[in-house]
Amino acid sequence: MYTKGIRGAITVDNNSEVSIKAATLELFGTMLIDNDIEDVSNISHVIFTLTPDLNAAFPAKFIREELKLDNLAMMCYHELDVPDAIENCLRILIVLNCSKDFVPKFVYLKGAKKLR
Repeated sequence: MYTKGIRGAITVDNNSEVSIKAATLELFGTMLIDNDIEDVSNISHVIFTLTPDLNAAFPAKFIREELKLDNLAMMCYHELDVPDAIENCLRILIVLNCSKDFVPKFVYLKGAKKLR
């Protein structure tokens, strides 16, 4: 078995719990669908990062509550405050136990598309 990372990013409408929840669920769901992850037990862990302007909620909370993934290791971090970096950005790294031939499909939504 191999372990590979799947990257994703999305811009969040504003610094509110509602907006962070919506962006988290949209991005995480799209990452699962685009990478054909039907068995979430193959996910080793998930890392969330938010730009410093987003601090109204922990993204991991919404994955635990909405998707009932209570036993999945997840951590939330703030990103470096780099000048001229994209603002209001949430990033997710899903670390997946998979086959050698699995090719991750990275997902960039809304304003985060310019990161590609």
